[in-house]
Amino acid sequence: MTEVTVQGQVGPDVLADGVPATLRLGRSAEAIVQELHGRFFETNYRSAVYSGGMGLTSINNVTFTTGTLGATVTPIAGVYNPVGSAFNLVILQAILGVTVTAATATGGGPYVWATSITTAAVTTGNNPFNRKTLQPSGSVAKDLTNVAPTGMTPNLAVRFASALTGGLIKNISSVETAVGQNIGTAGVTVENIDGAIIVPPGGVLALLATTTPVAHSAVSGLLWEEVPV
Repeated sequence: MTEVTVQGQVGPDVLADGVPATLRLGRSAEAIVQELHGRFFETNYRSAVYSGGMGLTSINNVTFTTGTLGATVTPIAGVYNPVGSAFNLVILQAILGVTVTAATATGGGPYVWATSITTAAVTTGNNPFNRKTLQPSGSVAKDLTNVAPTGMTPNLAVRFASALTGGLIKNISSVETAVGQNIGTAGVTVENIDGAIIVPPGGVLALLATTTPVAHSAVSGLLWEEVPV
């Protein structure tokens, strides 16, 4: 039997990319395995993490719902990966915050994710936000949050439920009074997708309500990593 000796260095080291390194050991000769930074740090440090989203915006329109799945839809959060981009958009996280803006209101949930693989170029969209440089530049994608994907064909199709929620839990008209409060859900929710959705070149991803909200406004965010195909 061949005996293999594994050696390492006690304490941290500072190295450049591509330099051979030894394993790190503690002062009791134990192997050190740790999350040195936050879980998105490495990809963000290498300028591969981007996001889209919107500030507080009224979502009181059927275009924010599954009632509109064509090129006039306005996603509450969404992204388009252009045909031929040579990158996949690996979805990491989504955020939704909803507030009720009037005493008489109708909820929009539950919320769902819808997708399309468009065969025609989408001609609209905003530049995503680079999470390292804090500038709206460098991404291959287009942020479709609150932007209609002009040119998209075929239509979106509802694929699965989102864990995001907010606003009234009732999708019928409800009146709040001093003695009768409307029942709502958490104001801000986070869905940790962690790569379980990949938007390939030509793909559109959209977060939509399932009924038309009344007296609801929302903030949203969508976070992804751009990885070469």
